[in-house]
Amino acid sequence: MKEIILLKEGEIAIKGLNKRSFEDAMVKNIRRRLKPMGKFEYERSQSTVEVKPLDDDVDFDAVEECISKIFGIAAYCRAAVVEKDFERIAEKTMEYVSEELENARTFKVNAKRADKQFPMKSPEICAELGGRVLKKFPHLTVDVNNPDVVVTVEVRRDFAYIHTGNRKGAGGIPVGTSGQAMLLLSGGIDSPVAAYMMAKRGVRLSAIHYVSPPYTSDRARQKVERLCEKLTPWCGDIAFYCVPFTKIQEKLRDNCPEELFTILMRRLMMEIAQRIAEEKDIQALVTGESVGQVASQTMNAIVCTDAACRMPVFRPVIGMDKTEIIEIARRIDTFDISIEPYEDCCTVFTPKHPKTRPILAEVEAAQNVFDFEPYIKEAVENTELKVIRSDRA
Repeated sequence: MKEIILLKEGEIAIKGLNKRSFEDAMVKNIRRRLKPMGKFEYERSQSTVEVKPLDDDVDFDAVEECISKIFGIAAYCRAAVVEKDFERIAEKTMEYVSEELENARTFKVNAKRADKQFPMKSPEICAELGGRVLKKFPHLTVDVNNPDVVVTVEVRRDFAYIHTGNRKGAGGIPVGTSGQAMLLLSGGIDSPVAAYMMAKRGVRLSAIHYVSPPYTSDRARQKVERLCEKLTPWCGDIAFYCVPFTKIQEKLRDNCPEELFTILMRRLMMEIAQRIAEEKDIQALVTGESVGQVASQTMNAIVCTDAACRMPVFRPVIGMDKTEIIEIARRIDTFDISIEPYEDCCTVFTPKHPKTRPILAEVEAAQNVFDFEPYIKEAVENTELKVIRSDRA
C-alpha cells in the first residue's frame, strides 16, 4: 500500500502575499532534513505539503520524528493513497486502519472533499463509510465528541488520502525567514530554551560561548557543544563560536569592584558577541535571561547590560518562571545535559554579594578604570569557529 506524509501549514497559511516565500523556506528545510533518509517528491496544494517517498524501504517513524521538529508545520500525519472511487476508499480504509479500530471502543468518520467534482458530499462519505465500519467492527460505537479513533478521508485533486488524524507539529514559522541572531549560550537550562523559541519565530541562530581555562574544563565546552547538537533538529546548522575569556575575567577581578563583577562581565560578553555578529552580518543578540532569576537579571542590571549594546537583544524567556522553562527544556531534550555539573565561565570569580540594583553611571565608571580594548580585540581574534551540523549521526 502506498503511503505518504501530509504536512499541514499553520501560521504560514495566513501570510497573504508573502505566503509563497514562507512555503519555499519550509520545503527547503524539509528537503535538507529528510535528505539522509531517502528520496522524496514534494507537492504543495491548499496549505498542505505532500511528502511522497520514492524508495520502498523508507523508515516512516524516523521521517515523522524528523518532521515533528521542523518549524512551520502545524500538524502532520501518515496517510494511505487511494484512487478517487468510494468503493476503493472503503476497501482501503478497512485495511489501513483495521488495527486501530480493533483496539478502539468508539470512532467517528471525518471527510474533507477538496475536489468538489467528487460525486459524494462530505456528509454522505461520513455516513456511508461509518456504516461500513460498524458492519465490519460491530464492537464499535459512534462518538462524535470524543472518539478513540477518528477515521479521516481527504478527497483531493488527484487522489484520496486515508488517515487517523493529525499529530501536532512544531508550529511557528520556518527557520531562516526572520533574519539571523547570535545566541549567548551558557551551559545552563535557559539559553537553549531561548534558542528554541527564537528558531520557532523563524530566526536562524549562531551561538557564542565563553571559556576560561584553567578555571573551566574541556568538559564544560563539550557540554555546550552537545547542547548545540540537541538544538540543531529544531534550529538547523549552528555556527558555534568559542571565545577565550580568561584574561578578561582576571583583569576584571583585579581592577573592578567585586560587587559589580558579574554585570561588568556581561557587558564585555555583549561587546565581544556584537563585534563577531557585526562581522558576520548578524542583526541581533539572544540571551536566556529571565527577570529576577539571579542578581544579574534584575531590571536595573538588564538596563546596565543593554546600555553596552548597539543591536537589539531578544530575551524570549524574560517573563517565564523556572518551571515553565524546565518544561520546554525537557521537551526539546536539553535539560539532562544542562544540569550536568560542568560549570561555565559565569561561575568563575562570582562575587559573594553582587549588586542587584546597579546604577549605570557607577557601572560605566568602574569599567572605564581599566582599558579592556586590547583584551577584547585579542579575544575576538582568537575565537574558534565550529559548525554544528543538523544531520549528525
